[in-house]
Amino acid sequence: MSVRRFSFWFAAGLVMTLVAGLVDRADAQELKAGDAAPGFILKGSDGKTHSLADYKGKQAVVIAWFPKAFTGGCTAECKSFKENSDALKGLNVAYFTASCDDAETNKKFAESLDLDYPILSDPSKSIATAYGVVHPGRDVPERWTFYVGKDGKIAFVDRKVNTQKAGADLAAKIKELKLSGE
Repeated sequence: MSVRRFSFWFAAGLVMTLVAGLVDRADAQELKAGDAAPGFILKGSDGKTHSLADYKGKQAVVIAWFPKAFTGGCTAECKSFKENSDALKGLNVAYFTASCDDAETNKKFAESLDLDYPILSDPSKSIATAYGVVHPGRDVPERWTFYVGKDGKIAFVDRKVNTQKAGADLAAKIKELKLSGE
């Protein structure tokens, strides 16, 4: 096979692969209010294992995905959660941030910020994929926050998180959705 012919077929295959990836993403249904939240069992920066099933019927859960520990936006978001911890803790809702960083990295990140809530780790990206925050063309999680009711169903998905105001926005949305008083 000539180099020219090989180059053509290689380029054609590459284009088809990229198009297939876009089609897969377009066909994938993003999670929305009313959908069952994907279950998870993930290690937290507090050394404990956290499971969505542990809260079902007892407490609403918020999981705020972020791209990468020790980066500017993620640091601002996590700090905002800590700065608003009094308001958040008074709402009787389990809340977490989460990334695909390994548990040791997230533990160091949480300690560096003196966080008072756990960061969940999903280094296999299986839960992040189930939530749709990792997908073809996106190797690190989207900065999306999922609000899950006691019934295990998604009440709201925030896909436009403001890192500077994340904690205050979280508290306000929990109240608006009436998740603390379910």
